[in-house]
Amino acid sequence: MRTQSTQHLWRSRQRFMALVLAGVAMSSAIAACSNPPSNTADADSPVKLTLVSYAVTQKAYEQIIPQFVEQWKAKTGQTVTFDQSYGGSGSQTRAVIDGLEADVVALALALDTQKIEKAGLIEPGWEQEFPNDSIVHTSVAALVTRDEKVNVTQWSDLTKDGVKVITANPKTSGGARWNYLALWGVITQAGGSDKDAETFVESVYKNVPVLPKDAREASDVFFKQGQGNVLINYENEVLLAREQGDNHPFIIPTDYNISIDNPVAVVDANVDEHGTREIAEAFVKFLFTPEAQREFAKIGFRPVDETVAQEFASKYPTVENLFTAKDLGGWDQIQAKFFEDGAAFDKMQAKLAQSK
Repeated sequence: MRTQSTQHLWRSRQRFMALVLAGVAMSSAIAACSNPPSNTADADSPVKLTLVSYAVTQKAYEQIIPQFVEQWKAKTGQTVTFDQSYGGSGSQTRAVIDGLEADVVALALALDTQKIEKAGLIEPGWEQEFPNDSIVHTSVAALVTRDEKVNVTQWSDLTKDGVKVITANPKTSGGARWNYLALWGVITQAGGSDKDAETFVESVYKNVPVLPKDAREASDVFFKQGQGNVLINYENEVLLAREQGDNHPFIIPTDYNISIDNPVAVVDANVDEHGTREIAEAFVKFLFTPEAQREFAKIGFRPVDETVAQEFASKYPTVENLFTAKDLGGWDQIQAKFFEDGAAFDKMQAKLAQSK
């Protein structure tokens, strides 16, 4: 009798514990369903976004972000904070691929954004998610001269004897790729053949004494080290330097020039993990508003908003024939044709080395 009672008690305790555990599991499930991620658009929960961009945009974003934060707070009641990271576009791209958890990337060229896409962090079709194929601002190529004695007024002058051109290495610099494509395109977009373009580009690179690794180092070589007498640079870099007191003369070739298109994208894998998609997309859309576009225009970028572009028309000379990376085949074709190992740039460099 004692044994049966003990067994009965043991079974009762088992059933009780099973009910307790089931209740705990159900409570956890209900809590998980009722508590959304902390970074969703919940007015009671502050949200943090991480913006990764390239260095020269920082001054604009420092003005744009507070405007967005204020508007989002007024609209939703939610407080937004930003982590911001700025650096060379190529190094920023690698950092995101290697684990820097950007919610939004704003890089110097679509090729860098495509690398993040190929790493599986951005979904294909990102170009169509926002206005203007996700190009948030643009620039063009500029020619900075050391003094008025250097008679450079057009692209063809870069081939003259005595002209020493400073530009970075397009194998390592995104900015230098734009420079190379500008030289190529001024020939092909005017009706010249690829052979004509190859000859012209080679003639310019004969006058390039060094190939710094990136655009910033190229500027240091020209301005601080005093090498060369012409620097190929971005218009926005030149205008920003002018505001900071630099008085080197420069020209914007307006017969033919390349549209240096700067894209923005949401990093899908990260925003989904962080629960920040709604606010990240709202921030990117805000970058296309007149308020944000004016901040880009103030620091030297050409705005993509037509109304703002008209406001700043006197600051940005009209280019008669403005071509894009798409006109040159798009970035996949460009990379394969010009910048992969053994492609056009490497062949040209090998040929120039042999001729010295």
